[in-house]
Amino acid sequence: MTPQTTEVPTYDLGLSDQDGYHAIKLQLHDALIGVFDLDALEKIPKDMLASQLSGQIERILETDFSHAPLNALERKMLINEVQDEILGLGPIEPFLKDPQINDVLVNSFRQIFVERNGLLELTPSRFKDEEHLRKIIDRIVAQVGRRIDEATPMVDARLLDGSRVNAVIPPLAMDGSALSIRKFSADPLELQDLIKFGSLPDVGISEILKGIVKARLNVLISGGTGSGKTTLLNVLSRFIPERERILTIEDAAELQLKQIHLVRMETRPANIEGKGAVTPRDLVRNALRMRPDRIIVGEVRGGEALDMLQAMNTGHDGSLSTIHANSPRDALMRLETMVSMSGVSMDTLSIRRFMGSAINVVLQTARLADGSRKVTSLQEVTGMEGEIVTMQEIFQFKQVGVGQDGKVKGHFRMMGIRPKFMEKLQAQGVEIDSSFFSASNSLGGEQ
Repeated sequence: MTPQTTEVPTYDLGLSDQDGYHAIKLQLHDALIGVFDLDALEKIPKDMLASQLSGQIERILETDFSHAPLNALERKMLINEVQDEILGLGPIEPFLKDPQINDVLVNSFRQIFVERNGLLELTPSRFKDEEHLRKIIDRIVAQVGRRIDEATPMVDARLLDGSRVNAVIPPLAMDGSALSIRKFSADPLELQDLIKFGSLPDVGISEILKGIVKARLNVLISGGTGSGKTTLLNVLSRFIPERERILTIEDAAELQLKQIHLVRMETRPANIEGKGAVTPRDLVRNALRMRPDRIIVGEVRGGEALDMLQAMNTGHDGSLSTIHANSPRDALMRLETMVSMSGVSMDTLSIRRFMGSAINVVLQTARLADGSRKVTSLQEVTGMEGEIVTMQEIFQFKQVGVGQDGKVKGHFRMMGIRPKFMEKLQAQGVEIDSSFFSASNSLGGEQ
């Protein structure tokens, strides 16, 4: 299918430097809109449209922008940016394609930061104005059936590849709309990748993690923002046997499980009339009626904590979830608070007993000062002692300093405790020598 064309208007350029470059891009974009039939564009396959756009942009540059002060590199960059404007997400599209970039953070239309290799850097890219940024935000949220306006000035969404998106607009965002994108790799990281990057030690721990999942222990992954919680959850999910039925529950679908027997569910916000919302708690309750072998909650952050613990305690062993917390102990404290906010009348001691019997393992992740991500602790929940949920640390990452190059120095070490869950691992055929848990055992992975 060939789009209809019309005559191309001629533009007079009177600006220079960066403002001039943006003016050329804007006028070139307007010229293309005048040339192509927008209804026809939507029906053309994206790869074919990209080729047609490239040829048309070259022709417009030759005929109507021949006097523009652009060198060859600027012309190529201009063509790519205009294509991104029509086919993608404008000035942030190149960052989404760059595999070295983990986060794209738009503070305002003038300022775009990215996180590259764990460190933030300011980019020279920018949006034309606030209206331009709002159009890109609207394009993102419309793809997943959500909305953002003055009545609903915050939204969680996702890109088609699963990347997590959060947007905030005025009046909540005082300096203009803000957009945060947490990218997800097209090829998810595997356990060996975490070992290669130094997130886990290269000796023994991988077998323990595999055994924990195969033995159907309930695992809570704790950590701060950007510490690698979801990445670790994806890695652990690889060890779930193919024969098991898995249900995932998320606010914005981002998990990348590879099993075939998988049902993915996503929450839904209220409509413009304030009706029709579906909460994580609704989905957890419904999941129990769907004959799950495993329930994976992408992140527990509210009243669904109670329903998740009930599932763990009523025959759905092997459940996995993440939670925002600075330490395993803080994770249990947050979980206790969430359960108390669920609207069910339970005293504190009952809640703690509930948690102590439901959760078996807490894995702590952290993003260190140099941008590296580590699994910093593995702790086993051993039950109750008086009114306290008891835990014992199996291994940890011990930071000892920072090198002259800014890199964190430290090492993984065992704490000299043989976990109680070893009996369950042995029942699943996972054999680990008791000497492995000795405090004198070197795990490798020294930084």
